[in-house]
Amino acid sequence: MVDPTWVALSLSRHIGGKTLKNLLDYFQHDPNAILSADEKSLRKVNGIGAKIAQTIRELDVDATAEAMHRWGDAGVQICTWDDPAYPAILKTLDDPPPTIFMRGSNEMDWTNAVAIVGTRKPTQQARHIALRLGKHLAEQGHLIVSGLAIGMDTAGHHGALAAPDGRTAAVLGSGTLNIYPLENAQLAEQIMKRGVILSEVHPYVTANASRLVARNRLISGLCSAIIVVETAVDGGAMYAAKFAQQQGRTVYTVDLPASGNQHLIQNGAEIISPAFSSLEF
Repeated sequence: MVDPTWVALSLSRHIGGKTLKNLLDYFQHDPNAILSADEKSLRKVNGIGAKIAQTIRELDVDATAEAMHRWGDAGVQICTWDDPAYPAILKTLDDPPPTIFMRGSNEMDWTNAVAIVGTRKPTQQARHIALRLGKHLAEQGHLIVSGLAIGMDTAGHHGALAAPDGRTAAVLGSGTLNIYPLENAQLAEQIMKRGVILSEVHPYVTANASRLVARNRLISGLCSAIIVVETAVDGGAMYAAKFAQQQGRTVYTVDLPASGNQHLIQNGAEIISPAFSSLEF
């Protein structure tokens, strides 16, 4: 059983992986000691100011425990750093999410995951390439990771599902019980039968701009490589590429005229031909 104190802390505003690790180190890895500490003690921890200290002291763990039962009844699996189902590759990040919420299969092989991302308004050529890449890599045994967005993400997921044993994972910028975008709710259901949808935020929270950006660090963080199929230089997929570079992941892009693709090529991204016949990772 996942400790509701841990979940309550990890869902608190401004408490990410780094801050929670600082708290655990100071309070001898005891979440309950964190919760029962006074403000003065909490503020001795690096990264904890008056607002966060007050937030911690006001946490309602009983309410979190009740909510966890409801989430479980709705098919949500809760994974923390110590859970065997927690993707080990995420632990290599500087700020791995303390808790992730998953629906679908938690028996996923993250060791060979590849991300496919790009614009929400792709050209027909780029959409076709993403479908082919998703299917081809899934047939090779790769887990295809993307963000469930309209456009390139959708094509990558569909490509993976077109492979007989293809597996795919969708990282959401909303809660796993509040699918965004709603147009892809049916796709999310298909993914859960062959893979998983996951998020680091409260299962019922809505998507917003900051959460959609933040989820890109998980898309890249879950993978050894990321393929940006098509994007403008100011497109959202560039966040995923930036995070991937910071995390030491290999960035690929397709040699298409889109401004983002050309920017990535000029800055060292590995090049994939639009007419690729095979691709090995």
